[in-house]
Amino acid sequence: MAGGTPRVHYLAGFSCPLGGLAAGKPRVLCHEADVFLSTGSEFVYVYDQEGGLLTAVYRFPDQVWHLQLLAPRRALYVLCARRGIYCLSLDTPSRSVSQANKDSEEDELPYPVMPVDPDACVLPDATLCAFTVLDDMLVALAQGPTQWKMQLFEHPCLGEDPQPGGQIGEVELSTYTPEIGIPGKPTAPHFLPVLCCLSLPGSGAPHGHPQACGGFTLEEALFGLLFGADATLLESPVILCGLPDGQLCCVALRALVTSRSAPGDPKALVRILHHLEEPVVFIGALKTEPQTEEAVESELSSMEVHSDCLVALGHHGRTLAIKASFDKSGNLVPELQEYFLPGPVLCAACGTGGRIYHSTPSDLRVVDLAQGSVPLDPQQPNRAPGSLPPTLCPTSLSVCSVLTVSVSPRAPAGETELLALSAKGRLMSCSLRPKSPGPTRMTSASADRKIKELLSGIGDVSERVSFLKKAVDQRNKALTSLNEAMNVSCALLSSREGPRPISCTTTTSWSHLPLQDVLTATCLLQNSGDFSLDRGWTLCIQVLTSSSALDLDAAGSAVTYTIPVDRLGPGSQREVTLPLGPTESGVLDLPVTVSCALFYSLREVVGGALAPSDPLEDPFLEEHALDLLPEQEGICLPLSRLTVDMLRCLRFPGLASPHTQAPCLLSPARNPVDTFLEACCGPSSEPTGPASLRAKYLPPSVASIKVSAELLRTALEDAHSGVPLCSATLQWLLAENAAVDIVKARALSSVQGVAPNGTDIHLIIREVAVTDLCPAGPIQAVEIQVESSSLADMCRAHHAIVGRMQAMVREQAAQSSSPPDLRMQYLRQIHANHEVSTCAGLSHQPGHQRVTLAGPLCRQMLSSCPAWWGWPHPQVWAWPWAGQRGGVTPLSCLPGSTCSPSHACLAVLCSWTTHHLPGRGPRERQRA
Repeated sequence: MAGGTPRVHYLAGFSCPLGGLAAGKPRVLCHEADVFLSTGSEFVYVYDQEGGLLTAVYRFPDQVWHLQLLAPRRALYVLCARRGIYCLSLDTPSRSVSQANKDSEEDELPYPVMPVDPDACVLPDATLCAFTVLDDMLVALAQGPTQWKMQLFEHPCLGEDPQPGGQIGEVELSTYTPEIGIPGKPTAPHFLPVLCCLSLPGSGAPHGHPQACGGFTLEEALFGLLFGADATLLESPVILCGLPDGQLCCVALRALVTSRSAPGDPKALVRILHHLEEPVVFIGALKTEPQTEEAVESELSSMEVHSDCLVALGHHGRTLAIKASFDKSGNLVPELQEYFLPGPVLCAACGTGGRIYHSTPSDLRVVDLAQGSVPLDPQQPNRAPGSLPPTLCPTSLSVCSVLTVSVSPRAPAGETELLALSAKGRLMSCSLRPKSPGPTRMTSASADRKIKELLSGIGDVSERVSFLKKAVDQRNKALTSLNEAMNVSCALLSSREGPRPISCTTTTSWSHLPLQDVLTATCLLQNSGDFSLDRGWTLCIQVLTSSSALDLDAAGSAVTYTIPVDRLGPGSQREVTLPLGPTESGVLDLPVTVSCALFYSLREVVGGALAPSDPLEDPFLEEHALDLLPEQEGICLPLSRLTVDMLRCLRFPGLASPHTQAPCLLSPARNPVDTFLEACCGPSSEPTGPASLRAKYLPPSVASIKVSAELLRTALEDAHSGVPLCSATLQWLLAENAAVDIVKARALSSVQGVAPNGTDIHLIIREVAVTDLCPAGPIQAVEIQVESSSLADMCRAHHAIVGRMQAMVREQAAQSSSPPDLRMQYLRQIHANHEVSTCAGLSHQPGHQRVTLAGPLCRQMLSSCPAWWGWPHPQVWAWPWAGQRGGVTPLSCLPGSTCSPSHACLAVLCSWTTHHLPGRGPRERQRA
């Protein structure tokens, strides 16, 4: 056989993606001095071996999957993924390329890059996965929804237009399970089918090199045993198809053509020869028996090799060899032999002398099926001399990472030359010489050559080792990151009550800008644990604004900020400041919810590590590595949630220390038209605008909430012992406001603040007595009164107070205190007498008018009010501000408030009051 160690020459290098080229798609063909090469991308390269340079580059609209050369027509057929089959003429390339872009590309690159013209597509079909070309026919294999479909097209005669004629035959092959992909986009198969044309000697099959034309000539005996007497009598070429599921199917082309005129059972046209049970990657034929000198000369003159053995290789190394042999009775029978070669097999090629060259990720090997290459086994003395060897012994050629290989027909007599493409995009020429019959003395030249070959092999192995080491390091880093992510997740999820190892604290403050004051939120991410947040972690901050206070049907808006967390080690912290409002229109919709969470991206950290350590071991998983991830792209761990309401945003310029001047509060951005009109009116003119008119003609709106004094004493006795109840209640309401220290120092029970939009809000706390509810006598209560000229700001402040009340009631209800004895029948009678007043609107009385909270405004303001326990339906009662007992109006509250019975909850009362305008109708008052 050929020599053990080849002489490797690097001819050219081509661009390849990071990690190397993927196997299955690259192709190398040789015709005379030209080498046609595709790397699996959209380019097809033409390399001149004699000149040692790249002569042309064809650019196709998508990936190139297959190449085939039809030498008699001097045409190159190219299968473009999801496009179809293109034909390039080697004599007149101007017919197949676009001249519009050719000149501009030639000026910039050392070789011409020629975009292929769309008119060069001779068979447009997005489902084509394989094809082969004969002199008078074109055979294509299409991928249907659930079946493979073989189509036969008529090919024009020599010298005519290379475009195929009409379809003359079609048959469906075996079914398959479609792969899951992106809806609406055809899914490319992981393994492409393999087509091979087999014909009888002298049947007019395509001549030329088998690797280029895609066909082989079988001896008549083997051809008849495999495909039957009908194909032999018809002298019909047979298409042998290797499918990704391992099936080897054959179809006689002339029988397929006649079936169109005389239709019968389509399945009778397809025969299954064998099943490899793994994807078929190569089908070929070779000559194994020794030949006489006359036979060799005859084959060389006719350019035909009459092969006597058919071989098929699977992806994992299972190899099938079929040969015609004689049994013990002297009858001619097919001999099938299965071998198991080292895998996975990336590519293969048939050479002279019964040799098969096949590549694995670690080495390029050669096996010999020729008679006499394997000595007879003494334990099998009955084995016929012309039969296949029982085992195959692969011989290493010390060349690794070969993706596609082709046997060159230009090798000198007695030698074999292989053209190979490596995973790094290098085109190599490997020359094999036959071994010497005996040991010879090594000369200086041969020693130099041997050293170069060894150094080349060492370089290939070193490159592969470095690639594998890099892949191992990447997986180790991904595993380390996953371990840290698991520890962080467990620590955060298991420490919900106590201190958390990683926390995020949010505070709010007002910032003074040249045009207006802006409310900002500062999120402080602290790492108090022993973990480190590295690559893949992101701090997500969501700012959710509520709907408008006067239009609850309007949907709120949410903005999410993502801040990459890079190397946040133990004891480190990261601070982020975000604007909350007001907007350009001067509106700040409260409350605003600020939610902080940590997000760990599995796709960013693990996506690269899921790819195979070496794309050659399983190259078809490289493009689908991310499909192995779960549906969730990461892990989200909530850290904190803060609600910014009106009480937190209030500013109190009047509480500034006498020695320090209060900062000037900038009003929100105003309408330029209003500013211009005020300037035209002059300083002596009366103030205009909605806010000024409301302040001049409409007294402030008032909301009142009465809370049990016993409830407040029980809830506030620990934090505010020794402080008057009214002052302690105000301090508790403003505990999250920056002015709470001044309120504590002065022991205030009332305070006047400024809302974000500039309107005044007055908070008044005083003790009152609630009568007619308990038979034992009046109930001591604390009244919390809110006054504002803006109804919307008053509602927001009331909503914030009720939210704090609800949290306090839930906390105190867990102590299981018994409620007082209330006059339930009296409350039910009041409800029946005033049920009609629950309709939305304004009911006016002499001197003042009561606002009945119904519709969207009521739903928003009362959504968090605690319910009355012991009633069939939870109710909230609104009392007139003037204290009239007969004006109690029941208001339905949104369901969902669930607390245990408590006497404190039975004394929470709400009152809403506004003064009516004399001389105006109901519609005008409502508008005002």
